[in-house]
Amino acid sequence: MSHIEKLVDGFKRFRSNNYEENHNLFDRLTKQGQSPKTIVVGCCDSRVDPAIVTDCDPGDLFIIRNVANLVPPFETSGNYHGTSAALEFGVRNLEVENIIVLGHAHCGGIRALLNETPGAEPQEGFVTNWMRVAANARNRVLSRMHGESQEYQQRACEQEAILVSLDNLLTFPWILKRVAQKKLVLHGWYFDLEHGELLHYNSDSKRFEAFS
Repeated sequence: MSHIEKLVDGFKRFRSNNYEENHNLFDRLTKQGQSPKTIVVGCCDSRVDPAIVTDCDPGDLFIIRNVANLVPPFETSGNYHGTSAALEFGVRNLEVENIIVLGHAHCGGIRALLNETPGAEPQEGFVTNWMRVAANARNRVLSRMHGESQEYQQRACEQEAILVSLDNLLTFPWILKRVAQKKLVLHGWYFDLEHGELLHYNSDSKRFEAFS
């Protein structure tokens, strides 16, 4: 069986086991449109699907996925507008109440960022340029954790990149306004693939901690 055939068979199971059993839900979503309460900015990594990790129903999440779950800073020069456009629609049109930046362990994008030599000639391709959104995360980790193992540095950088994205969210004026009005709450989450744990950033302790 080819992988495409596997996907088609999967759709058939979805249709019979999920779609038909939840027909009223899909009918309501079709007629009334979507009204999710939460945006998740997740990674493209095939191992970390936000809807699966949180066991959500269709219509629960407005999901934005990109390499390394990054949020670029607000700008109008023509760069990075895919993620920014999705954020704008979710916040201004759908009026979500939460934005979660969902990072994860063993992120290939963060590994590429850490392996980039500062000051070296830019590499060709899109990933290197995109990952510069999180350059401050790499710089902070390397300055604080010089001499630590690569595994330790990567985990720290994965979490630090979430904080960079949370800061960048507040550069969008319509996000900052809703946060100030307490109509929108920002969250930093980290999924530990190895141990099956979901951590959240505690702004009081300045640490990522497991949900109790």
